[in-house]
Parts: sequence; C-alpha cells; structure tokens
Amino acid sequence: MKRVFTGILGLVLLASCNSEPKGYTISGTISGEPDNGLKVFLKTTDSLNQLIDIDTTTIENGLFAFAGNQAEPKLHYIFIEQTRGNVPLVVENGDIEISFPKDSISFAKISGTAQNDMFMNFLTESRKLSDRALSMQNDMRMAAQQMDTATVTALREEFIEFQEEAKNFNVDYVKNNPNALISVLIIGNMMASKALPLDEVKTLFDGLTPEMKATEPGKKLEEQLENMKSTDIGAIAPDFSAPTPDGNVLALSDVTGKSKLTLVDFWAAWCRPCRAENPNIVSVYNKYKDKGFNVLGVSLDTQAELWKNAIESDGLAWSHISNLQRFNDPVARLYNIDAIPAAFLLDENGVIVAKNLRGPALEEKVAELLN
Repeated sequence: MKRVFTGILGLVLLASCNSEPKGYTISGTISGEPDNGLKVFLKTTDSLNQLIDIDTTTIENGLFAFAGNQAEPKLHYIFIEQTRGNVPLVVENGDIEISFPKDSISFAKISGTAQNDMFMNFLTESRKLSDRALSMQNDMRMAAQQMDTATVTALREEFIEFQEEAKNFNVDYVKNNPNALISVLIIGNMMASKALPLDEVKTLFDGLTPEMKATEPGKKLEEQLENMKSTDIGAIAPDFSAPTPDGNVLALSDVTGKSKLTLVDFWAAWCRPCRAENPNIVSVYNKYKDKGFNVLGVSLDTQAELWKNAIESDGLAWSHISNLQRFNDPVARLYNIDAIPAAFLLDENGVIVAKNLRGPALEEKVAELLN
C-alpha cells in the first residue's frame, strides 16, 4: 500500500511544457501577511539530480517576481526562507502566476501557461486519489486496532481495486493528453516502477505527440525504451569500455571472452546496500573463479580516491571501470541504471542469463550454470 501511495504522491511533483520562446515572468502572491524581505529562491536540478540555484528575490508586500528566458520547459522549485516545503512548477516561456497562503506553500495554485494549466489539472485529480488512499489507510489502521478482521479484509480488497483505479487514471491521462509533458513523466514513472509491461509502456510513448517526444525527458525515455530491449534476459549485453583505476581502458568483451560467466556489477563506494552485498559477491567469486566465474565492477562514483579505497577495503579482487559520473555514466545510461546495486549475469557469449541476483540467489544461479 505504501509504495502505491508514495508513487501517486511522487507524480504530484511532476510537471509540463510549452513552446513560444519569448521569455518568462513568474508573479507570486502570498496571502497571510508574510514578512517583507524574506528571500525567495528559484531552483532546478542539474544532471546529477541535485538542486541548484537559478535566481533569488525577496518578498515585498506579499509579492515576489522572477523573469528570464527558458530555452526548453523544465521543472523548477520555489523555496521561501524560513518556510517548510516548496512549490514545484514548470518554468517555460510565458506569464506564470502563483498564489498561496504563507502557511500552505505546498498547496499553491499555478496558472498562466498551457502546460502549467495541465499540470494543475493533473495535480487536482491526483490529490483526490491521494486523499482517498490516506483515508483508506486510516480506516484500516483503526480497524486493526479494534481487532476487526472482517473490516480489515474488506478494506484491503477495496484498496486493491483502488490501486487498479489509480493506475488506470494515469494511463487514461496519458492517452487523453498526448500533448502534455506530464504525460511523458507519467510514462517514465510507470516504466521505472514496472507498473506496466514494457510493451504497454512503449504503446503509450508511441501515442505522444512529436513535440512531446522531442522534449528532453521524451528523448531520455525513448533512449531508455530502446536500451531496455537490449538489456533484457536473452539479449546479448551491449559492449562498452571505460577507464580502469590505473587509467587504462577495459571493454566488457575483454572480460566475457575469458570467462564462462561474468557478473557485471553496478555499485559505488557511497552506496550502503552495495557495500553490504560486496562480501557475498566476494564469497561467490572466491568459490567459483576457478570454474569460470568472473566479475566486472562498474562504479558510479564521482571521486576516484573513494572508489579505489572501497575496492581495497572490500577486497574486490576483480576488474573495475568507471567514468566517475554517477548515474550520468555512459555505461549506466546504456544499461538503464537508475538505482544501485544492479547486476547482469552473462554467459560466455555475452548473453544476459539473469539480472539483479543478490544474496543466496547469486550463488544458486552460478552453481546451477557452472556445476
């Protein structure tokens, strides 16, 4: 339940786009007599999905404003000094209006451009679904406290139906709004959460307008859809090459050609689950390396020293590569890696035979194929 509810709220933070490049203005109105001089920050995210400052202004008599030019519509956030929460909006060329009470920044109303209007329409309906999910959760909690098992069972069945309704809402929105950037973002969310089979995701993407496919997230989604085909079980793993810790260049084909089984392991020194899984990979490697099992570590670190220290500290006695670009690493993008740890098990011909095996499951599969 929590995962579905969180997914719906996650979509609330998504946004949209427009076209005519004439510059933008953002006019904000805050009710409730906010203090004059409070700073207002306009932020967006960089290629590593980290917040960066774009502009700063101050509140005067409940008003604030930003102006500029945005080559392509992009999701931004407005933060206010001494205020919790933020306002997600699409900065796109046009006149954008924002209004909210000083104590309810998360419930801002945004209008003025076509894509922001579509965003607010989606947001309104999404909040209704979120409110229903929260109400059902509260009802189930109360029934559980009262030991009312019959009511708990009935509510669980109702929530299962609600999950399907929520999924259908997103699918229907995409179908009915092929010209909305929010539709592109919904498709991306569905693909990442595996809420729909890949072929259905592809069908939804194909239904988008050419303008939406040409946006930055549209192009990224198209790339991901193409890469998912080439990294599915049964496909030949795409070859790649990248620098090793000593500065040489190593290719995947250099490794797979010498082993019966190769585990391509995406990890990073900063990733706690990865570091927790490393002892298991070391154990399987030591047990089966003489039978033809090998590992190629692909690090998504950004600092070479931390990467090298982690290799030594965890005793990872196999080949390693990294472009030190976190999730923007070309190898990570090629394999659609948006979370780690992630791993692909390849046979001697480079065919993907299993994915994301951890713990005992990794040794069981390796033993099955090598013994």
